[in-house]
Amino acid sequence: MPIPADWPTTEAQALAEQERLRPLVRTHDDPGASDDSGGSDGGVGRLIAGVDVAYDDEHDLVAAAAVLLDHDTLAVVEQATAVGRIPFPYTPGLLAFRELPAVLDALAALTRTPDTVVCDGYGLAHPRRLGLASHLGVLTGLRTLGVAKTPFTFHHHDPDTPRGATTPLTDPATGEEVGRALRTRPGVKPVYVSIGHRISLDTAVRTTLQLAPHYRLPETTRHADSLCRRALADALHARTPAN
Repeated sequence: MPIPADWPTTEAQALAEQERLRPLVRTHDDPGASDDSGGSDGGVGRLIAGVDVAYDDEHDLVAAAAVLLDHDTLAVVEQATAVGRIPFPYTPGLLAFRELPAVLDALAALTRTPDTVVCDGYGLAHPRRLGLASHLGVLTGLRTLGVAKTPFTFHHHDPDTPRGATTPLTDPATGEEVGRALRTRPGVKPVYVSIGHRISLDTAVRTTLQLAPHYRLPETTRHADSLCRRALADALHARTPAN
């Protein structure tokens, strides 16, 4: 998995790239998109991909997984992985530069193009409004959303106990709503949903809830997390000399 020749290698370059891409994010549903019932409130399509990454910094390895699910049945349709060198040092707010080359390669290895991609991380819920989900969406043109396990630097009140309850995730500096805390299981801590690209926040929340019928995390994330961990373990095992 070669790292793109023009990939940023310094914090200054990465920050400049985020500033360049941020205005390109589309925060609304595609015109004419329809939901599963035939309406027109921002459908996300039939093939939903989950992407996730796992690292081993000591061995300079990153493994990415892309798992394609059927929106209606949540059955796995296809999956792919990519393993390579870690292309960027750990810097809060710039994690996309560590993850995206491998994620792009894993998505490219799929034989079918997803209608929507769910990222384990943030989209607009990011200090510069360009987390992994938004960055990926702008680079590929794909519809994307972010579903994170923690609220990062943003504020929220706990949603009510029932499944489907939400509260705004807000930027403490501006009061702007950058995402929503969503309760996917009754009484279980929420996940944090944000717009990636070509999707509204309402649709991103609705889609996340549809993808999480039994567990806290959406099925897209559960499958991708498991697969990228296996891919990393296999890559490390292949590096280990035989006795």
